[in-house]
Amino acid sequence: MRILTLLLLLNSSALVAQIFPPASYPQGYFRDPLEIPIRLAGNFGELRPNHYHMGFDIKTNTRENLPVYAAADGYISRIKIEPYGFGRAIYITHPNGFTTVYAHLNAFNPALEKWVKDQQYQRHSWKVFLELTADIFPVKKGDFLANSGNTGGSQAPHLHFEIRRTDGDVNVNPFLFGFPIADNVPPQLQRLAIYDRTRSVYEQTPRLYPVKAYSGSTYLTTPSVITVSSPLISFAIGAYDTQTGSTNHNGIYEATLKVDDQPVVAFRMDNISYNDTRDLNAHIDYKTKSQGGAFLQHLSELPGYVNGIYKRKSGNGAIDVSDGAVHVISIQVKDASGNLSTIESKVRFVKANQEQPASAGKLFYPQMMDGFEGPDCEFYLGERCLYDSVHIRYNKSANSNDQVVSAIHTIGAAYIPIRDSVLVRIQPLRTLTDAEKSRTVMQWFAGTKTEVQKVQWQGNWASARFRDLGSFQLVLDIEPPVITPIGFVNGSDLSKATRLTFKVTDNLEEIKNVRTELDGKWLRFTNDKGVIFIYQFDEMCMAGQHELKIRAEDEAGNVTEKTYNFTR
Repeated sequence: MRILTLLLLLNSSALVAQIFPPASYPQGYFRDPLEIPIRLAGNFGELRPNHYHMGFDIKTNTRENLPVYAAADGYISRIKIEPYGFGRAIYITHPNGFTTVYAHLNAFNPALEKWVKDQQYQRHSWKVFLELTADIFPVKKGDFLANSGNTGGSQAPHLHFEIRRTDGDVNVNPFLFGFPIADNVPPQLQRLAIYDRTRSVYEQTPRLYPVKAYSGSTYLTTPSVITVSSPLISFAIGAYDTQTGSTNHNGIYEATLKVDDQPVVAFRMDNISYNDTRDLNAHIDYKTKSQGGAFLQHLSELPGYVNGIYKRKSGNGAIDVSDGAVHVISIQVKDASGNLSTIESKVRFVKANQEQPASAGKLFYPQMMDGFEGPDCEFYLGERCLYDSVHIRYNKSANSNDQVVSAIHTIGAAYIPIRDSVLVRIQPLRTLTDAEKSRTVMQWFAGTKTEVQKVQWQGNWASARFRDLGSFQLVLDIEPPVITPIGFVNGSDLSKATRLTFKVTDNLEEIKNVRTELDGKWLRFTNDKGVIFIYQFDEMCMAGQHELKIRAEDEAGNVTEKTYNFTR
């Protein structure tokens, strides 16, 4: 059995080498950015909402403020501070052609912290993306950069760490650089999905088959021979990976589809650009996931997903089984350490007499510009909007909200992923005054999710762009944001306080801008995770009488201004 397993592994390695060209990366050049053993909460290529995970999430023992160190010589080339996303992040450019990124940080080292604070005051903005020249902050391997944290889009303390090719800013899987991460655990396989590729993947529910470990890391389907009623099929898998000593469900590295012992197509998570990270929605069964199902990773390349993570050997992964013969299916799944698991199955086509019902709506195609024009609603999809052909149905319905000044226009469904934005144009139910037009936004909603965009007017048509399909309406928003101080009121004595805190809320939950001034000068409030605004008392607010002004503006342009006097 051990000899057979070894032969299968060697066979697999040779097979993958035929599909993916060999690549080498510097081993041992980068050190661990922490001083504790690397244990991963997330890995490169892991599946996340609307994006691939683009680096390592390194555990920090559920603590914040562990020291973070430069992984190699170089210079700090960028600093990012934002309420979501990376939170507080440092980018280091290295002389070997790579850039490392350290995110969700707390305080930077003292010199860098002071420099960044000065830049924020010069720009009157806490949120910044700063680009630095090589002479400002050179670093040596092992230099202290910052304390680890939980800022931005982080949901628990950890360090997000990336390696990118400096030229092109393309992320590379950090596993390929030889970090000391023990991993002798093969990927875990859960299910096989089969699709009818004579139809859109968004107009069907895949047939799911459980898989069970049979011998070592070989999994078999139940039943072992699957009967399909479509002459053209494709596959997807449910799978995850772990590392030695970890129970975290991380992402797999690569998978290869073989049919009748011949390689067809494969994907590998090794190089992904942030420009392409949204294409995860073409790699997964987006409809199944968006409706509460599991992540299913396609072993086929959708027609609108170009220059992605897939490599073809003989076709795009849509398999012709119309001959009625029994075809042997093998899907080999690997992690970045070379551990291998395999799904083995067989499929056979049997023609069904039942015809599929026709889909309602207009048929749209990937890589084609097209649109729909109605009397009071129009929408247009660009060449790179769709991943697969799909019928998009339009429906109009009445609304019962006094703030809504248009009908509700439903375009397609939220389970159809959009890569580039769709242009939506709507006419209101009545002629709006110029003042009303200036306070009108377009609102998208699907289920409990909403988003608003400021509209552009062309005559009586309001237009905006969104990256999701669903329902759209025009909302006349004349309600300004609400500013709520926390722990102080006008006239408060804050001589014993350590900070000022307030929050801003809005009826449509879209705050465009908040500006704070102390005694007529801009004052830096942080806004991590977009929840509350916090100013820690420092040299900018000495003892004495002070006046704090807060100005908040929403997406529609409504403004609230509040003034608070206090004693420090």
